[in-house]
Amino acid sequence: MSGLKPGGRTRRRKAGSVLPLTAVLLIGSGLVRLGGEAGQVLAQTGVPLADEQALAEGMCDTSEWPEEMVRAIRGREENVAAAEARLSVRMADLAAIEADLTAQLARLTDAEAALSATLALAETAARDDLARLTQVYENMRPAEAAALFSQMDPAFGAGFVGMMRPDAAAAVMSNLDPSIAYVISVILAGRNALVPNE
Repeated sequence: MSGLKPGGRTRRRKAGSVLPLTAVLLIGSGLVRLGGEAGQVLAQTGVPLADEQALAEGMCDTSEWPEEMVRAIRGREENVAAAEARLSVRMADLAAIEADLTAQLARLTDAEAALSATLALAETAARDDLARLTQVYENMRPAEAAALFSQMDPAFGAGFVGMMRPDAAAAVMSNLDPSIAYVISVILAGRNALVPNE
């Protein structure tokens, strides 16, 4: 029993001496960090520091730090405010550019619509012209119409024959040279060959 007491006392003494030592080390570490961070903040803000050795030894005068820090913080606030003002101007410029681009896009859309309308009118007018010309060929004597068709490119002539009434087209084809009539017939038969069957 007596052998256990000295060991127990030894353990208590070791535990008791470690706690104060740990507390002293933690407090010292906090003071060193606090001093180091304050020095870094002051160095970044441009606040003049005493010699680093004097600072490490705790011999520098810290009475002017709060006023210098306030000045540094105010300077930073002014810089942030100036940056915000520049950003506001930039945002306004971007908004003006966006409005200009939107207006240009609207003008382009209007121009495209006008061009589409003009093309539709031109296409309608061309169809009307072709329809009138087809009627002219239909009303001609077949021999006279055949004489004109024999001078045309076969693909061009096939377009007219395809639009003519079947009786008028037959009369013209029967008056054409058989080789020309054959080419026109092949073109007419093959022009819808690539259309898919439903």
